Amino acid sequence: MIKIEIPQKAKNIIDKLEQAGYEAYVVGGPVRDSILGKNPMDWDITTSASPSEVKEIFSYTIDTGIEHGTVTVMIDHEPFEVTTYRIDGKYTDHRRPEEVAFTKSLKEDLLRRDFTINAMAYNPKTGLVDMYEGMADLQKKVIRCVGEANQRFDEDALRILRALRFKAQLNFEIEEATAEAIESHGKFLVDISAERIQVELTKMLLTGHPETMLDAYYLGVTKYILPEFDVMMDTEQNNPHHKYNVGMHTIKAMQHIPADSILRWTMLLHDVGKPKARIQGKEKDSFIHHQEIGEEMARKILRRLKFDNQTVKEVTKLVLWHDQRFNSEKEVNKRTIRRWANKLGKDLFAKMLVIQQADILAQSDYHYEEKQMVLNRTKELFEEIVKDEECLTLKELAIDGKDLMELGMKPGKDMGLMLNHLLDRVLQDPELNTKKTLRELVLEKRKSL
Repeated sequence: MIKIEIPQKAKNIIDKLEQAGYEAYVVGGPVRDSILGKNPMDWDITTSASPSEVKEIFSYTIDTGIEHGTVTVMIDHEPFEVTTYRIDGKYTDHRRPEEVAFTKSLKEDLLRRDFTINAMAYNPKTGLVDMYEGMADLQKKVIRCVGEANQRFDEDALRILRALRFKAQLNFEIEEATAEAIESHGKFLVDISAERIQVELTKMLLTGHPETMLDAYYLGVTKYILPEFDVMMDTEQNNPHHKYNVGMHTIKAMQHIPADSILRWTMLLHDVGKPKARIQGKEKDSFIHHQEIGEEMARKILRRLKFDNQTVKEVTKLVLWHDQRFNSEKEVNKRTIRRWANKLGKDLFAKMLVIQQADILAQSDYHYEEKQMVLNRTKELFEEIVKDEECLTLKELAIDGKDLMELGMKPGKDMGLMLNHLLDRVLQDPELNTKKTLRELVLEKRKSL
């Protein structure tokens, strides 16, 4: 018999509901993850008690989704979602039911859930309640809809992305009938809000299997949520530096980069401009200005998916800069690195080096050793610059506006120009970054004007 260790606070909620004459179970994700040996972050509870009855039993509750039967019970400042058994009404927009009806049947409540592995419940007295073979599917490592797959996706098309996300997170396969239903219902994703699509897509990309993006493509999902990727998959790279088409290169690059949102999204979009930039030659293709084209395309995609401004700023900047590198190891020098780091920002420059590493690993072996030596030398010198705390920004200058005012300058355009002039000198020679030397340079510059 399976035994799940439930946190004491969640157990206390279940006990209290049972003492009041109601059924109560932990349900869904926490049950699934516990069986898989993972530590659930949240413990959702389902009960036969109505929302008003739950509120009567517990002294501190919050009406987080009471129209859908959900009340948040606070125990020592820790929230637990308690949801009444329910039956979803008719779906007309592929997003949400027009109404819900509360029920006293756990079986009916579990039937409305998306996948069998998420339709299991547990409490210490009854043990595991598995009415739809969720345990068997966990053992077989498959994602399968509860009941009729077409109906599940017709009800809420976001479940399509959830299926792909769970496939990526758990490294499971999508059961055949479920996969067929995904193919036939992908068109309904146009009814889902961009914010919900963004969240699920990001979760999928941040798993250990970002290559699940290929499943989304082969199942016809990407043409509704990221059609640019379909074009990338159709774009060959007849070039010695590459052995994959643009889409497959992108997948391989994502597999070589840490699971960070900025890095993974940059990697997904770093070559999005190549299809438009492609110039087919007799011997090889070229992709001139694909970075600039890609920057603008990435901005439109991220805006379309309702990303926050900071993410848009960082990803588009990295897309623009991802191919900025020295041509040979001999050319690598600190002066240029300081200038690049100044324009890109220290943190983004460090991320750019990570992106370039993934990019190289996803290319062909053509000139691989030389590319790697150039990148390694660039990393080495950048690390020395950071370690030595060499000046890269105006904030790091040994002189500021107050010092310039003491030298007789007034706030305004001329002061800004002077500070930028000093920074330009320091980026060339970091040893100039002392207050004494910079004051001398100010006086020297003002004399020449």
